[in-house]
Amino acid sequence: MVQRMGMIIGISPDDIPEYKRLHANVWPEVLARLKKSNISNYSIFLREPENLMFSYWEYTGEDFDADMAAISEDEVTQKWWSVCGPMQRPLETRGNDEWWAGMEHVFYLK
Repeated sequence: MVQRMGMIIGISPDDIPEYKRLHANVWPEVLARLKKSNISNYSIFLREPENLMFSYWEYTGEDFDADMAAISEDEVTQKWWSVCGPMQRPLETRGNDEWWAGMEHVFYLK
């Protein structure tokens, strides 16, 4: 079963060029970890001038919590987050355990 997931976060306008540069060449180890954790069709969209980013991915695994924990525990991913994270501006309305704010999936056309 495929779970489609959307999330949103802000970004500092001064950091947009660097964020785009980094994501034009994501570290191979980060991509491999995502794939190993059953993440596919991952996209990030930017909306200016609001400086909001929307991410979308599909999860095809059977144990979401375990797969997310494996991503979080990965040392290279942690380094990637230490570079990208300071550029991001989490929404004030996000959940206590969220960085990117989750969104409700309300429509899908196959």
